[in-house]
Amino acid sequence: MNNKYVWQDRKHILGFLPWSFTKYRLTKDRLLVETGLFSSKYEETYLYRLFDVKLNRSFWQKICGTGTITLYGSDVSSPSIQLISVKNPIDVKEMFSQMILQQRREHRVLETSGSYIDLEDRDGDGFPDFLNR
Repeated sequence: MNNKYVWQDRKHILGFLPWSFTKYRLTKDRLLVETGLFSSKYEETYLYRLFDVKLNRSFWQKICGTGTITLYGSDVSSPSIQLISVKNPIDVKEMFSQMILQQRREHRVLETSGSYIDLEDRDGDGFPDFLNR
């Protein structure tokens, strides 16, 4: 495993065959999803923008030791991301939950009734960036 990735996996077929063209990679602060063989699509999501994690496991996924993790976030173009048929899904879901909470704390993201306020000061002017809009 590459040292810059905390976790990586592929979409599995029948649980034990990672022969697909979908790759999942996680760094300490971002989720990267790559799909495609002849043409590829790359998606990148910052963990602090995610706020909910859900795990679904069909009967066959349980038998094969896989599951589908759905991550919900604040991105308008991709409000949810599915990690389909990943190995050890319960452990992976818990890892995502902990890392999302950590990143939200580091970025000082507050949640208020289903939405969130990002208090990060990226431009260094001493005020949260959402006040500068």
